[in-house]
Amino acid sequence: MSTSDQSAASLAALTDAARVVVKIGSSLLIDSESGALNRDWLEALVSEIAAMMAAGQQVLLVSSGAIALGQSYLEMDSGQRRLEQLQAAAAAGQIILANAYQELLDAHGLKVAQVLLTPEDTEDRRRYLNARSTLETLLSLGVLPVINENDTVATQEIRYGDNDRLGARVAEMISADCMVLLSDVDGLYDAEPGSDGAQLIPVVTEITPEIEAVAGNTRTAFGSGGMATKVAAARICMSAGCATVIADGHRKRPLASVSGGGACTWFLPSSSPLAARKQWIAGTLQPSGSLHIDAGAENALQAGSSLLPVGVRTVEGTFARGDAVDVVFEGRAIARGLIVYDSHEASLISGCRSADIEAKLGYQGRNEIIHRDNLVLLNN
Repeated sequence: MSTSDQSAASLAALTDAARVVVKIGSSLLIDSESGALNRDWLEALVSEIAAMMAAGQQVLLVSSGAIALGQSYLEMDSGQRRLEQLQAAAAAGQIILANAYQELLDAHGLKVAQVLLTPEDTEDRRRYLNARSTLETLLSLGVLPVINENDTVATQEIRYGDNDRLGARVAEMISADCMVLLSDVDGLYDAEPGSDGAQLIPVVTEITPEIEAVAGNTRTAFGSGGMATKVAAARICMSAGCATVIADGHRKRPLASVSGGGACTWFLPSSSPLAARKQWIAGTLQPSGSLHIDAGAENALQAGSSLLPVGVRTVEGTFARGDAVDVVFEGRAIARGLIVYDSHEASLISGCRSADIEAKLGYQGRNEIIHRDNLVLLNN
């Protein structure tokens, strides 16, 4: 990719993105003197997000700040690092944060939902699917999910830092096109920012050892993450086909500044989110079972449709919801996908029409047994 092509791709990455994750750090949300919520700044950002949603983009907000707000509210020492104290602060601060988001978004006629996650929710397959389904449903309803780490139950991750990795895992989970990391720096530099000759790196297409080395380990007054965690988050996103940008959130209208070509660092992937997800399904996951299908289902899959239970003849193997399974036609695996039912349920509904699923299972499950976004045709 040439320099001009990289520049064009960078400018389009946010404006053309159908689904965007915006992550904001504590140093932006919290007033450095009072320890209170920086309400004017947040109100301006919410206006930008509202404009993006009005333009048809789906936005998810990953927000830090609960611990810092809770420490101020509970009159704790901001230097307190005992786990139980941090968890208590998070419990108090999360209410303040959620109320602020609801009030500010309501002024724009938008609905908001709070989603608290831990790393295990993005790594355990069943919890991952449940979280993904919840977020997908909220987005389909036009709701803005506001996501934070569930600090009141987290242990190691409460000290890990600044929700950068959580933001990346959320972007990966919901196949976002772009993640915006708003911080108190305007991007990645090739040397210590402010030092003689330090230059902003505008575009990164591969995270090399040299890129990791210049990331350093800078910290902010309220956030525990630094540039190293942001680069690590960008690596996760790039592998999922999601572009990432690090930008200074202190500037006026930071999102508009990014889309308008303002100073920032873009991390550009080599593939789209859907292509990356399908490559992961086909090339990384090992199948736990198989579904044998009829000719009608095979034709539908070749045409790009989801796999419906009516086209499944037999089910082999023992697997859980969310596991990878092979789709077999005439003795040959023609596709692989993530199944939305366990092996017992799949056996019960094989050959059934969608209208009969509830009678077979006792609840109304999904119409498809493997959704087309979670299915990839195999070249044999």
